[in-house]
Amino acid sequence: MTDLSLPHELNDGLKLPLIGLGTYKLKGVDGVGAIVNGIDLGYRLLDSAFNYENEGAVGAAVRSSSVPRSELIITSKLPGRRHKYSEALETVEESLFRAGLDYYDLYLIHWPNPITDLYVEAWQAMIEAKKRGLIRSIGVCNFLPHHLERLKKETGVMPSVNQIELHPYFNQQEQREYNEANGIVTESWSPLFRTKDVLREPAVAAAASAHGKTAAQVILRWHLQLGALPIPKASSPAHQRENFEVFDFSLSEMEMAAINALTRPDGRMKNQNPDVYEEF
Repeated sequence: MTDLSLPHELNDGLKLPLIGLGTYKLKGVDGVGAIVNGIDLGYRLLDSAFNYENEGAVGAAVRSSSVPRSELIITSKLPGRRHKYSEALETVEESLFRAGLDYYDLYLIHWPNPITDLYVEAWQAMIEAKKRGLIRSIGVCNFLPHHLERLKKETGVMPSVNQIELHPYFNQQEQREYNEANGIVTESWSPLFRTKDVLREPAVAAAASAHGKTAAQVILRWHLQLGALPIPKASSPAHQRENFEVFDFSLSEMEMAAINALTRPDGRMKNQNPDVYEEF
């Protein structure tokens, strides 16, 4: 079983907590309040993106929080339309200006966009941005093994993180195994799926009943025991607290197997296959 007493240590030495707070759609004054509440509850990893249009809210929450900036891990992501080298560097700078931050702890290429085929150029820009001190650690989202192999071959630098769609209907075993074998931490986006269907699955409900936990807590614990880092989005204090209280129980091997058995070959929520999907 994954050791859940230790943080994730990335291949460049940066340490990430075991769970993060997704901030998609958390905008404006209400968004800032929700993010500050999450920090107050104990979240230290905040996940944003240029395309979420809320980097400003994240930065405002960081400044409003009583937690020192140095104790927070702030993430943003490069959009597909900004993969050209010079544009990628400008976008990192603009992300920092939007947030009012001096640096990002983690910056990710949001999608490979293989048809446009500029992701290696974008990665070279990420390498340069890290050298300039704009980013502490660089990674990717939704990259398949062959995309990652190309980065290694053409730049010699592997990402520290690969954030992928990961939930009980799509457990990404092969991708997770590749990431682990190559020293890449797997982060889970939409870890609870986006409908309540998965929360009603008998395997999930049985584990929740057995441990006196909610279905969402069981699924997040499943992520942790897979060795993945989930970043559930939650705006309400109640859901933020619920999602964070997953460290006082463990799923058995049988419970883990039953949840893993829910995975489907076509389990992606919106059929966003990274080999063809283009995000701008």
